[in-house]
Amino acid sequence: MNLLKRIDNIFFGSLQNHYSRMLEKEVVNCKSLLDVGCGFESPIRNFSHKIDYTVGIDMFENAIERSRVANIHNEYKIGNVLDLDKLFYEKSFECVVASDLIEHLIKEDGYKLLQKMEKIATKKVIIYTPNGFLQQGEFDHNRLQKHISGWEISEMRALGFHIIGINGCKKLRGEFAAIKYHPKVFWGRISLISQLFTTKNPKYAFGILCVKELH
Repeated sequence: MNLLKRIDNIFFGSLQNHYSRMLEKEVVNCKSLLDVGCGFESPIRNFSHKIDYTVGIDMFENAIERSRVANIHNEYKIGNVLDLDKLFYEKSFECVVASDLIEHLIKEDGYKLLQKMEKIATKKVIIYTPNGFLQQGEFDHNRLQKHISGWEISEMRALGFHIIGINGCKKLRGEFAAIKYHPKVFWGRISLISQLFTTKNPKYAFGILCVKELH
């Protein structure tokens, strides 16, 4: 079993944690970062130590405490993400990131969030979301896990974002980004390989990393 794991890592190790790796490339040169809706296991956890100053905001105290124990951010704030402009000064962070968040908001609130993020950032605004609407219901009795809106590549580009395809072929994944087909180990590896194509061809990707450079 250990030999198989080593062989698997040789061939597929560099393709794992695709979103985290792509996000790191975009933010690692920023000196400060605001993580909006950070939850308890933010994707920046693997590289937050490379950024001088990071702050996580979430409305759930339990998520904040778990993230604090993991020492992901320098500071934390409990609050509603739609109150960003009341909680943080304009141009107070070089980069503002929202991962797996905007699809949980109605469209009107999603656009408001984007505007507030742009007011706070000086260099970059980054959004990660499924590629278009992805049906997802409640999980673990948490109604906030439900997806309410979908965000298309065309509309994000119209808002000034450039797009990177994330997590491989869209057709291979479903709710919570889980592989849809069996055997999952096989199709999971096919998904990893497909990243080599979908990263630069986001139309076919499961998720989209949307990056807006501010001038």
